[in-house]
Amino acid sequence: MKPYDIEVQRLKSMKHDKGLIEVSIDALVMSRPARDDESASTCLRLPVEHARTLLILLKQQFAELDKLQPRSRRSGRA
Repeated sequence: MKPYDIEVQRLKSMKHDKGLIEVSIDALVMSRPARDDESASTCLRLPVEHARTLLILLKQQFAELDKLQPRSRRSGRA
């Protein structure tokens, strides 16, 4: 697998469908040469304000998904 640096520039939207959460973003994607001293993994970079927004949006999506579950299958609730 080829490693990349992904820099999120803008969060556009988020939705869920059939067990997947899809996030639309504007991002700068650059290939990164693999070095011997580090693992060949892709790195995602985003500003703190985008990270906070992403966290809020994920919480909203999970809350909507929880509403779709029958009461007996909701985690942490009786």
